[in-house]
Amino acid sequence: MASRLKDKWVLITGASAGFGAAAARAFAAEGSNLLLGARRTDRINEVAAECRKLGAPSAHAHFMDVSKTSSVDEFAGWTRTLTQRVDVLINNAGGAHGIDPVATGKDEDWEAMFQINVLGILRMTRAVLPQMKDTQGIIINIGSVAGRIAYEGGAAYCGAKAAELQITRALRLELCGTGLRVSTVDPGMAETEFSVVRFKGDEERARKVYEGVEPLTADDIAETLVWVASRPAHVCIDELLIKCTDQAAIHKVNRRPVAKA
Repeated sequence: MASRLKDKWVLITGASAGFGAAAARAFAAEGSNLLLGARRTDRINEVAAECRKLGAPSAHAHFMDVSKTSSVDEFAGWTRTLTQRVDVLINNAGGAHGIDPVATGKDEDWEAMFQINVLGILRMTRAVLPQMKDTQGIIINIGSVAGRIAYEGGAAYCGAKAAELQITRALRLELCGTGLRVSTVDPGMAETEFSVVRFKGDEERARKVYEGVEPLTADDIAETLVWVASRPAHVCIDELLIKCTDQAAIHKVNRRPVAKA
């Protein structure tokens, strides 16, 4: 049986790596058309080429920085030269910067997190909504367990992801009756570039976050996104919290002994 996502138009932000790139590949395998945005154009062009080989009828890539309204609006205008409809919008661009407590937090880190995780979702959704009219499509925002549970050193990131959750809930109310669905997929511990970015490129420190644990992978989240997007039009997965088996809670993680080299 053909996938419900075959020939649908799927727009993914932050598609150059991590969840976004994995999602692009997963939707390509379903036969979807792809509109990919990210700041690293070399990376998204590579992802787009890979997606065409995986079965996407078309896969297009374009520079976009969700922290700037002008960039989002330019990207949305570019998509309209390719298609007048978007069936699936995945607001994936996001991330954490630093793990300082509030007392020593840095303005540039706080501002980056709110620009990308909060205002980016608002800008992107506003820009793309006209193309989702009459599509019975879906908006999927990528949240985090951090939006539901606070932890030390995560005040700004937890606050940003809590805002994402409330934006999703408000959109669900605002779009009720239009046929559009709105979902949030909130991962727990997942090994991507997330921790490398958070720790300012310190790869050794990033690796220790997942030491002795089998975390979620980008492919796990991509598979989940395809499932959420492919539900029948009358089914909306409002909120989905997904964690690896080793993570029962933010502060409760099973870590197995690591063999010494």
